[in-house]
Amino acid sequence: MTRTFLNVERSASGRRWKARLEDARLAEAISQRHELPEILGRVLAARGVGLDEADAFLNPTLRTLMPQPSALQDMEKGAARLAAAVIAQEKIGVIADYDVDGVSSAAMLQSFLRAVGSDCAVHIPDRLTEGYGPSERAVNQLKSQGTELLVTLDCGVMAHDPLARAAELGLVTIIVDHHQAGEFLPEAYAVVNPNRQDDSSGFGYLCAAGVCMIFIAATNRMLRQKGWYGETRPEPNMLQWLELAALATVCDVVPLKGLNRAYVTQGLKIMARRENFGLSCLADVARLKRKPDTYALGYLLGPRINAAGRIGNAALALKLLTTRDKGEAASIAQELERLNRERQEIEIAVVDQAMSQADAMLGSERRGSVLVVSSKGWHPGVVGLAAARLKERFNLPSFVLAEDREGLKAAGSGRSIPGVDLGSAVREAFEAGLIEKGGGHAMAAGLTVSKSRLGDLRGFLEERLADQVAAAADRALSIDAALSAGGATLDLIELLEQAGPYGTGHPSPMFAFPAHRVMYADTAGSDHIRCTIVSDDGKRLKAIAFRAMGTELGELLLSERQMPLHIAGRLTIDDWSGSRVPSLHIEDAAKVG
Repeated sequence: MTRTFLNVERSASGRRWKARLEDARLAEAISQRHELPEILGRVLAARGVGLDEADAFLNPTLRTLMPQPSALQDMEKGAARLAAAVIAQEKIGVIADYDVDGVSSAAMLQSFLRAVGSDCAVHIPDRLTEGYGPSERAVNQLKSQGTELLVTLDCGVMAHDPLARAAELGLVTIIVDHHQAGEFLPEAYAVVNPNRQDDSSGFGYLCAAGVCMIFIAATNRMLRQKGWYGETRPEPNMLQWLELAALATVCDVVPLKGLNRAYVTQGLKIMARRENFGLSCLADVARLKRKPDTYALGYLLGPRINAAGRIGNAALALKLLTTRDKGEAASIAQELERLNRERQEIEIAVVDQAMSQADAMLGSERRGSVLVVSSKGWHPGVVGLAAARLKERFNLPSFVLAEDREGLKAAGSGRSIPGVDLGSAVREAFEAGLIEKGGGHAMAAGLTVSKSRLGDLRGFLEERLADQVAAAADRALSIDAALSAGGATLDLIELLEQAGPYGTGHPSPMFAFPAHRVMYADTAGSDHIRCTIVSDDGKRLKAIAFRAMGTELGELLLSERQMPLHIAGRLTIDDWSGSRVPSLHIEDAAKVG
């Protein structure tokens, strides 16, 4: 076992603290060769960046990271068919998922098609009446509208029956997806999915919009080769859609590595130009005053876009991302803001009930490997968010399912913890006949199950995930360095941003503040705790612990004023009041000694 950091064997959140980087020699070598500050070398080395990789990592480019289309199974085949449809002016229909990834993919493809002299009819399923993915009803509807080529985005790889119906109707189908696929693929002309079992491209970490970006780039190249562009039809600038790829990459919580880093790094630069009227108006209603970053994508813009599909109509979000009318964009952004506030109110009620059910299920001994809770009356649009809250509170993979009015079926979403592959478990449950439909990836999944099989599903998941959860339970909090309140400066935060963007698979630096006192602490919002910590020399630092109410961490911050605490968290810049000051997002704390 590695040596503990500050001798913290068990923190308020039940974790042992350890140094993220135990051998500093690589960090020193990176700093010296690339003339970087020592702390930046430590951050890079601790995240697995090699001595010869630092320059490319700090400056990720599409030119070096974008794969050849032939690297992915069926990519060239699918792109050639879409290009042929554009040239022949075939009617194209699209079925996309209702979350940020699906809507961003649909906006990207529709905008591209319009730019090259074509268009598409987009169908985004209603979460309440249709559920996830293609349905026979949607296929029939698109066929009746004259669709000849069907493209599914962020869905489709498990939709065997609906796509068999599409083939029966004479539709040619291209699947563009990233969810884990079974051994047998649906009936389709091309299945573009780096997570199909025979794909060896190594790009399984992409979200659907990331795959879609390669797909439209490949189609664009096909059109160029066929002489489609000229003076009257100029070739579009593909970079304009990088901001959509960046948005989806962050919101779908896929690893920020490889091509994903290039998408997000370059996409944020595009977004800062405010050329997409919808995103710029949405940033305004979210009161985003600074340049966009991963936090803004994941916590400000993403939830508002998702609100349309959760409790409204996801077509509204698609319209926001594709409109060229600034007035219309402003109006839609205001409506999404209203829906997001309504979503927050609904979510609070569902989370409270789900928490109570999970507490009773685990019992006083807190035994269990997975949480599966369900109830009538829960809004299907917020069950994924509730699952995320359960996962955070209990550190267990969690499913929250909404039962239908008759109590015959339950459908919802699951969220996982690092090291536990939820998507594979759901796929195996489907193959075992325990659920009616389902799919996902390692960190998130969705399913529909007969109420009579709910107990069987719980038992299956307990057995299937027990070893992974047990391994993940022996978790530690990785600390990059120790710091004092006075050392948390704007200059340091801006320096660390050079190694960003940070997110899943590339965590932002975690600092420990040894023996600091909580000078002030109070509740903020419904479940956050805002406080001020102070070092021995009297220097202060603003801090906040998100969703800490009712946890051991929250109780410790609210109650401890006399004795110093070791406090760990991530540095950020607080510019809410108009001034820029350092702030700490508290992750954990421990008593000294």
